[in-house]
Amino acid sequence: MSQLSLAYIFHNQQLLVDENYQLPKVATLASDLKFKAGDEVIARDLLEHEPIPAGLQLIPIRQLITLWSVDEFQKASRAVQLLEWRRNHRFCSHCGHETQIHPTEYAMVCPACRYHQYPRVQPCVITIITKGQDEVLLAKNAHNKSNMYGLIAGFVEVGETLEEAVQRETLEEVGLKLKNIRYMSSQPWPFPSNLMIAFQAEYDSGEIKLQEEEISDAKFFKFDQLPEIPFKGSIAHAMIMQVMHHQA
Repeated sequence: MSQLSLAYIFHNQQLLVDENYQLPKVATLASDLKFKAGDEVIARDLLEHEPIPAGLQLIPIRQLITLWSVDEFQKASRAVQLLEWRRNHRFCSHCGHETQIHPTEYAMVCPACRYHQYPRVQPCVITIITKGQDEVLLAKNAHNKSNMYGLIAGFVEVGETLEEAVQRETLEEVGLKLKNIRYMSSQPWPFPSNLMIAFQAEYDSGEIKLQEEEISDAKFFKFDQLPEIPFKGSIAHAMIMQVMHHQA
């Protein structure tokens, strides 16, 4: 009888779970992505025309962040990112030969030129900007159809420090200069493979000028007059709550 393993089974940024949002146990396959030896945990993709097993359902990963603990979500985040990496590196980026899965490392190895491809994350800075003791800058993404306001965020560019990325993104998106930039925390974010790096900063100078293709509205809000903000479980929500509690 095949050994059953706890399984992260994904389909289009959705995860297969039971009615209690718990992972299923399945017979392992040779193609499964395996985690540490002895963990009895695997990850795989649900094939396009593969039926959903009885008693299970596909739930968007974003929804699980509000239902699971931080540790549970981060494990699922790791699984979906590793699967995405493996799916996107089936061929060698140097010579084009089909790659093979390394037996003990997270690496895709080219049998022709021996080039190893390892998982990569994309660093993104996200910044909570305060003004005085009771105001915070919130911005509405131009592509977001809801009324939610969030924080200034963006990818780190080649050759710049995290602090330089914070200044650049803020200047580009809302035209403001910052001071007293300091690190807060970080969060893996599997959409598709980001590492969110949180900073707090203070308003220094400038008038709000929107980068309209990215931001449709931005303003400083009083702590007791906030609009709709990112959902609980996101790093943006945690940052806002932390700063409000600290400033109170």
